[in-house]
Amino acid sequence: MSEQTREYQLAQTFVTLADTLVTEYDIVDVLQTLVEQASRILAASDAGILLPNDAGDLEVVASTSERSQLISLLQLRADQGPCVDAFNTGKTYAVDDIAATGSRWPIFESSATAVGYRSMYAIPMRFREETIGSLNVFSDQLGPLPSPDMVIATALTDIATVTLIQERALREANIARSQLQRALDSRIVIEQAKGVIAHREQVDMDEAFALLRSEARASRRRLSLVAQEVIDAAIGIDGDDRQRRG
Repeated sequence: MSEQTREYQLAQTFVTLADTLVTEYDIVDVLQTLVEQASRILAASDAGILLPNDAGDLEVVASTSERSQLISLLQLRADQGPCVDAFNTGKTYAVDDIAATGSRWPIFESSATAVGYRSMYAIPMRFREETIGSLNVFSDQLGPLPSPDMVIATALTDIATVTLIQERALREANIARSQLQRALDSRIVIEQAKGVIAHREQVDMDEAFALLRSEARASRRRLSLVAQEVIDAAIGIDGDDRQRRG
């Protein structure tokens, strides 16, 4: 691949990924696009990305072929290999000759060479002090990755990291907004219940709130739930009606 062609493809990759960051996007599709582009730009045989699940266990989230997915899964199952070590240590692992790694990663060496891989690079996806995954590049050729290619591989890894951090931030922001809306909705119900109690018990709003809160604590239920029951009782909705409505 000529430098001009590679530079063009790299620019197009950045443009494509940048576009996803300002619109609604499917994170898996974005990462799949990234590994396909990484494999093409670096003239590699395959590429893949590993990410931890909610339990902290690594999983293959994107891969350019079944064999690269298989090798990644075998590393995860054996808990050994450059992909796993890159995530655990936050360091890049350059494996110029996979066949020479048998003493360190025997299962990885035997399985990777069996499917034709001869070299690979595992690059951690780092955000500040946190490692959030790894980008892994496989080749059927021996030898080190040229310095310019290593720079490109690192840049693509950084883009993948930014994409994931953005997705996480959006997800957390949506959760925060949802929690805030629930809090606001609950407050409306509580204020309505205070009015009902104040009228029923002929007390002021502060005393009504104290009574409502006391009932919630005594029954070990959420304040908003008790408030809703007060409102439902005032308008003639019983427990069965609430259950059917819910």
